[in-house]
Amino acid sequence: MKLSPQTVWPFAVIPLVVLFDQVTKVWILDQPALNGLACLSDGRLCGRIEVPGPVDLSMVWNRGMSYGLFQSEGIMRWVLAGVMAAIAIGFFAWLLRAEGRWLKASLALVVGGAIGNLIDRVRFGAVVDFVDVNELTLGYFPWVFNVADAAITIGAILLFVDQFLLSRPKQANSLNQG
Repeated sequence: MKLSPQTVWPFAVIPLVVLFDQVTKVWILDQPALNGLACLSDGRLCGRIEVPGPVDLSMVWNRGMSYGLFQSEGIMRWVLAGVMAAIAIGFFAWLLRAEGRWLKASLALVVGGAIGNLIDRVRFGAVVDFVDVNELTLGYFPWVFNVADAAITIGAILLFVDQFLLSRPKQANSLNQG
């Protein structure tokens, strides 16, 4: 791979996502009203800060994957961490071979988000979630998430768009020419 701004930028997105994710989580854990570290260790309820507007801050420890899927503790924490690491490595390997800016952007966002959540899983045994949009979605999206989850979700949407919507004209043209 030839190094140029066109080939290197996705690899700059990954640490930026990780940095933004981890900085926001440090800030959340430093908020006394959210009771973040105490509610991790002793089972107390975590806190909530109502913010003007439809988005609130609600401290939640997620022991599963994105949006609380596959909750696990004990040895399963490490199994889940291994699965998350394997997925991140797989997407990174795909990124190394990827062509097209949408595909590169989507893969970089997914890898950055996976690394951000993996750091939490290794450090705490759970992931810091805090963005609560329940009011914004009128109760239709009751999950609490974080920057890494948002990056993974946006990356997955971009990946879908790239693979299934943007690739169709290319595939149709190659079939017509063949």
